[in-house]
Amino acid sequence: MKKVYLFLLLIATITSTQAQKNLLNLIVGTYTNNCYSKGIYVYEFDTNNAQMRLKKSSDSIVNPSYVSLSNDNKFIYAVNENGAESTVSSFAFDSVNGKPSFINQESSKGADPCYLINDDKNVIVANYSGGNISVFGKNKDGGITVAKQVVQHYGKGANADRQEKAHVHMVYFSPDKKYVLSNDLGNDKVYVYNYNPTANTEVLTLKDSISVTAGSGPRHLTFSKNGKYVFLLQELDASLTTFSYADGKLTKINETTILAKDYKGNFGSADIHISPNGKFLYASNRGDANTISIFKVSKNGKLQSKGQTSTLGKGPRNFVIDPTGKFLLVAHQYTNDIVVFKIHKRKGTLTDTGKKIDLCSPVCLVFSNVEK
Repeated sequence: MKKVYLFLLLIATITSTQAQKNLLNLIVGTYTNNCYSKGIYVYEFDTNNAQMRLKKSSDSIVNPSYVSLSNDNKFIYAVNENGAESTVSSFAFDSVNGKPSFINQESSKGADPCYLINDDKNVIVANYSGGNISVFGKNKDGGITVAKQVVQHYGKGANADRQEKAHVHMVYFSPDKKYVLSNDLGNDKVYVYNYNPTANTEVLTLKDSISVTAGSGPRHLTFSKNGKYVFLLQELDASLTTFSYADGKLTKINETTILAKDYKGNFGSADIHISPNGKFLYASNRGDANTISIFKVSKNGKLQSKGQTSTLGKGPRNFVIDPTGKFLLVAHQYTNDIVVFKIHKRKGTLTDTGKKIDLCSPVCLVFSNVEK
């Protein structure tokens, strides 16, 4: 009898452990100025069936419109997009109960930060209206120091309404962490900076820059899974450019569009991601389109369009693919919800699961493990 009991206990433990492995945290950054939101929300997400439940939220903070998780899963860093008074915040993160606990906050040193990345040494921020990049060190408690470097961009573009000056829209580590790439929507350039993580002031030093089509407005980029190609999404003309990449050098090899054939409405390209298996690329489009464009990625970096899918909401500013590659979640800024799609493993196509979260102005989605 005792052996039977121990066997059943072992089976129950294994089953429970396997069930826990299916659970992730979904960290959501929001805008807080148009509807009620505390800022950062953390949901439990089951990769088996896309079931979600709210775990915790931050205490009220202003417009954490982009968030980044530390490599050890213990800290969250967020921009606080608030015009000239914008800041950057740090939070301790309990991945089990989901609570982000405020540590400290510093001036972003540039108006309207819209993207940030971090590693063990630094937090690096793209300031859109400021047209610059700010670099913050990390304290032992996970908090951030005052900015130790500010890199200013200059210039303007062909679109007088949107490109009247520099507008830094993204910072992104190269796969080997030797470089930081930065897209500037305002002057139609992609910058490549040498990354010196332990430096006191010159953390970023310019290595190179490349100009893209005038008036295109580079917004977001991502690397192919093998690191040999970079895919750049342009907000203002909906183009999608492929570059070969080696040791900090970009070389343009191809260009296409995320727009459906004969599309005539307003648009605004937003976010771009590669599936975990590296076979498919997805790009979101706002305006009147409100779609996700799907591309098959070939071994030589060329993209084959597989069409567009409605996101079933308005303002798909950001989206995320879960680490298993089963689901794609879209954050809708204007219809105040997160919609979950199932990804067809072989075709890359998207199907509505019928599951969604209603939440005030979600604009950033990040998955994390639940640490025990």
